[in-house]
Amino acid sequence: MSIENKFQEVSTTCVSDAMEGLNNLDSSIKPLQDKYKVMGRAFTVKMPVGDNLIFLRAIREARPGDILVVDAKGDTYRAIAGDFIVGMAKTLGIKGIVVDGVIRDLEGIKRLDFPVFCKGTTVAASGKAGNGELNVPISCGGVTISPGDLIIGDGDGVVVVPQAMEREVLDKALDKLALDIKREEKVSGDREEVIKYLDHFLSK
Repeated sequence: MSIENKFQEVSTTCVSDAMEGLNNLDSSIKPLQDKYKVMGRAFTVKMPVGDNLIFLRAIREARPGDILVVDAKGDTYRAIAGDFIVGMAKTLGIKGIVVDGVIRDLEGIKRLDFPVFCKGTTVAASGKAGNGELNVPISCGGVTISPGDLIIGDGDGVVVVPQAMEREVLDKALDKLALDIKREEKVSGDREEVIKYLDHFLSK
């Protein structure tokens, strides 16, 4: 089983805990629908505010299974894409889009049932002057992201696992998951165990 598939077993919260909360994207970047989950390799996009031609190039050059991670400088006035462009990304096998910015055509994108994580929606379109860079280190949501880093997103938000740390983070996340399951099984529905658990932390 590939390391990507093994990461499917853990939530963003477990992965975040494994990295002590250091690689979480800003909490304003959320899925358009809570049910969306995404996990894959980052294809990074650095775009100027209000100019999305480089984003179209990213859709064309990314490989099926990639996640487009877009540094849009946190701009919330102009959308990086609407439902037509997002639909093209889906058709070409892009796995999801994560953007430090906004999209438009909300209802149309929801009908595509395609994972988009962003800061919200707007009505204004971007221009197409043609500047920007692809597959370079970027900052997205306050986190440095390099091409090929592992991106994991769900209803709680998005976390980034640098490639050099993948095995270490996976082992810690799986340990945390096992501990959470064991703790929940022990405490759930048992008043005395709940009190013991609370007293353990309150006595420190």
